[in-house]
Amino acid sequence: MSLLSSHPNHIDLSRQQAPEVVEYDIIIIGSGAGGGIAAEIFSNAGLSVCLIEEGPLKTRADFTMREATAYPDLYQEAAGRKTKDKGISILQGRSVGGSTTVNWTSSFRTPDKTLQYWRHEYAIDGLSPKKLLPWFQRIEQQLNMQPWGMSPNANNQVLLEGAQRLGWPTKVISRNVKGCANLGYCGMGCPLDAKQSMLVTSIPQAMNKGAVLYSRARCERVIGDSHKVSGVLLRAMNEQGQAIDKVIQLNGRHVILSAGAIGTPAIMLRSQLDDPHELIGKRTFLHPVAAVAAQMNELIEPFRGAPQSIYSDHFLWRDGVNGKLGYKLEVPPIHPVLGSSLIPLHGNAHHEVFSQLPYMHASLALLRDGFHPQSKGGAVELDEFDYPRLDYPLNEYIWEGVRHALLSMVELQFAAGATRVRPLHMDAHWYSSWSKAKSAIQKLPLQPIRSLLFSAHVMGGAVMGSDPARSVVNSEGRFHYRDNLWVMDGSLFPTSLGVNPQLTIYAICAKLASSLTKQLQS
Repeated sequence: MSLLSSHPNHIDLSRQQAPEVVEYDIIIIGSGAGGGIAAEIFSNAGLSVCLIEEGPLKTRADFTMREATAYPDLYQEAAGRKTKDKGISILQGRSVGGSTTVNWTSSFRTPDKTLQYWRHEYAIDGLSPKKLLPWFQRIEQQLNMQPWGMSPNANNQVLLEGAQRLGWPTKVISRNVKGCANLGYCGMGCPLDAKQSMLVTSIPQAMNKGAVLYSRARCERVIGDSHKVSGVLLRAMNEQGQAIDKVIQLNGRHVILSAGAIGTPAIMLRSQLDDPHELIGKRTFLHPVAAVAAQMNELIEPFRGAPQSIYSDHFLWRDGVNGKLGYKLEVPPIHPVLGSSLIPLHGNAHHEVFSQLPYMHASLALLRDGFHPQSKGGAVELDEFDYPRLDYPLNEYIWEGVRHALLSMVELQFAAGATRVRPLHMDAHWYSSWSKAKSAIQKLPLQPIRSLLFSAHVMGGAVMGSDPARSVVNSEGRFHYRDNLWVMDGSLFPTSLGVNPQLTIYAICAKLASSLTKQLQS
């Protein structure tokens, strides 16, 4: 059992009563990559820390590798979150550990070109490749991030072989695992605690140093006066993830928003914080993902083995940093429920495809949004119930990248021996040759919903930078208009990254939390 399951410093707000008067040095909203790593750093420094998580505490005993329970238990909106126009499905974690509990463990350093763009365009200090290097190295060692040492599963092998035959470079993905049994169900929580997520690393370490964890506790807003923040208001959540009439107040010297790139801007908006340039929630970026399914002759079993172990950056910077939209090529695992929700078929046609699931392969293109004038991302806003939603309009610039990516993935799959392919598009069909698929993809009408896109990476919305007219927080993560309100999560990023974001979030937030710790100690 996880150390957290019976830890005395855990309060499930749906079942337990919080102390009447509580005050902490640090209140952290969100227990994912940013909040978890920050909690450990602050606790190790002897500061009193409170860690708030909207979702439940689930441990390895709860991770049954069944989609029917994993998605409602561990994901925002039961893995059904979508953009405002329903054009992009968004997979985000919502349990203790956040998305680190359910991600596929892929770990990449921030590309140098991304960091250089941030410095040049947003005057962000302290995030050069040289200054971040020791933080990358520290996190990689702490969370056992290293290139996957086993042979790729058949799903990743298709990517490797297809790319090699086309002359496209590939590399092995680093994964944050220890004692991994190669099960392939990482997206449903690791039943062995092999994934070195915040759930089994930094959060237990912080709690053993005295940090208090509140689960099923939704931050309604931060409170204070016009000069400083003095605490937060929390609302209890029931087991179905619905808010109930149980509100408590926690007081703190400093409040850290680590609720993710949708949750953090939403809290700021609900709190009606100063926003003279109307930047809160703006420049929220996804890595929009396009995908293609393929049927292979050989057994693939895309639900087994390390989900991601091979990638290709051949097209990531295909027209320079701020030219046409580039993308990273990876593969996703295919499990029945998630696969069924993404492949747009019904009735007998759906049954026919999924009867061949063991022979199915899927390729995905992770589109690098945010580096071009026509690539402005989306905006987090509040609905009539004060819940967040992401408005993410898609324009011709994005669709050109999607079409290019579909063509690349289909070419790769046929090069690897696919017998037929189908882009994830409602008007697409199965194509038995590269020439037929190429002709069809060039004619597909690309528009929201008909072209199926999804994303597991949300960034931005509380952008960092030196100029308050272009950013929400400064280069240290401090809100421009409150000395004791900070952001430490992927909301800080002024663009998407072009790589899976967990290592970037860990490294930057560890750097920012360590800097704040020194300030408080002095």
